[in-house]
Amino acid sequence: MNLPPVLSIMIFMPLICALMVGMVNGEKGDELVVEKNIKHLSFFSSLFVLAFAIFMYYHFDPADASFQFVEKHSWFGDVGISYHLGVDGISIYFILLSAFLTPVCVLASWNSIKTCIKEYMIAFLVLESFMIGAFSALDSILFYVFFEGVLLPMFLIIGIWGGGRRIYASYKFFLYTLLGSVLMLLALLTLYIQSGTTDITVLMAQPVVPSLQKWLWLAFFASFAVKLPMWPVHTWLPDAHVEAPTAGSVILAGVLLKMGGYGFLRFSLPMLPDASLYFAPFIMTLSVMAIIYASLVALVQEDMKRLVAYSSVAHMGFVTLGLFSFTTQGIEGAVFQMLSHGLISAALFLCVGVLYDRLHTREIGRFGGLVKNMPNFAVVFMVFTLGAVGLPGTSGFIGEFLTLLGAYSTNTYAAVFAASGLVLGAAYMLLFYRRIVFGPQDNQDVANMEDINIYEKIIFVPLIIMVLYLGLFPNVVLDRVSPAAANIVEVYNSPATGEESKEQ
Repeated sequence: MNLPPVLSIMIFMPLICALMVGMVNGEKGDELVVEKNIKHLSFFSSLFVLAFAIFMYYHFDPADASFQFVEKHSWFGDVGISYHLGVDGISIYFILLSAFLTPVCVLASWNSIKTCIKEYMIAFLVLESFMIGAFSALDSILFYVFFEGVLLPMFLIIGIWGGGRRIYASYKFFLYTLLGSVLMLLALLTLYIQSGTTDITVLMAQPVVPSLQKWLWLAFFASFAVKLPMWPVHTWLPDAHVEAPTAGSVILAGVLLKMGGYGFLRFSLPMLPDASLYFAPFIMTLSVMAIIYASLVALVQEDMKRLVAYSSVAHMGFVTLGLFSFTTQGIEGAVFQMLSHGLISAALFLCVGVLYDRLHTREIGRFGGLVKNMPNFAVVFMVFTLGAVGLPGTSGFIGEFLTLLGAYSTNTYAAVFAASGLVLGAAYMLLFYRRIVFGPQDNQDVANMEDINIYEKIIFVPLIIMVLYLGLFPNVVLDRVSPAAANIVEVYNSPATGEESKEQ
């Protein structure tokens, strides 16, 4: 069956629409009509990309562990760098997540963004293009271009439309992630010099010589650990979330954080197996510390966004714990956890945005008793709170269970200590929910707040459906992830890697 170049369409369509948005103008006095046209064009553009992502999903062969929808064209000529795209059972879900959350972000910004609306929508469309490009790139230099490209629109989204300390937060976000990625570029150039290719599929099939692996692994780690983010290089995340507009926090937590975990899956684990085994105890230690430390810090937060941000650090600890368990269950669980967290954390930031738009504060102590005048919001908030806790029947349970199962078979102590994060997670999320929804309603402004409107319901309903559907039918994801995860694990079961691990 001859299929269109789906990946290229999804990458370039947002860029084309961004140009069209830039050309939308009107006469003086028609500002409201122009803004409406910009919003509609941006929204329908993102829906168009989502439609192609769904089309790709239904034409994806789950039994095939190789890359599908492959496109390859010469880019740098004789140098060997190419425009090479493709997806496997792992990357396809991150593309779907990116395509799903972008129209959600456009809708969430519909009434909350008041200034420079044209530039704001252009930034989100460019960001969508780069996100899809990063998850579909099969050339290491092309991946780097997209991986770093997301920094610029996100830097502008935080720095222009953010809160009072937006300049500080945007520069901190940009510099942290950029400095780590400089080392990744050096590692990619070293791989090219050693192997003579930038083709990721070739590099994954031919692991690097052991003498170089540890140095290259550390260079990749400097970039992916910051992006994920791992403790203790996570400090940029709470500031970025607190100052970013609601949609900026949604896309940052929902997609951009996942690029770090995806980088480990694409580069560190398959290309540097000996070094990954060597550093696995180090990663598991950092993961456990992240889960416990971030959970304890979240317990004492008074800012709603900061609490959800620290919960993200804790949940990403489960991701790295599963990835470096070197088991099929652990890697499947890590991928599922990233997808689940992308939906749940995005929804929690949207819930915070609903409250902030009404009272213009994120201080938890200012709220209380919302179940009395916002019962629909209380139900919506409850679903996502229970998802964040990992209640069985929600997507949050599947990812955490599989990562702990994989980690237990590799490092029992790490799994046991990480499991304490489930208790702490339940403590800070349920306490958060109780303080917001129940208790006395001492603030008259809170009592006057209106329940969620039709636009907000349109945003929340698809997220609720996805969180519950993935929790009840996880094989929808696992059936496609499993072959790709098994390919990665097979590298660690090979004789060469096994002997290396024994020596260590």
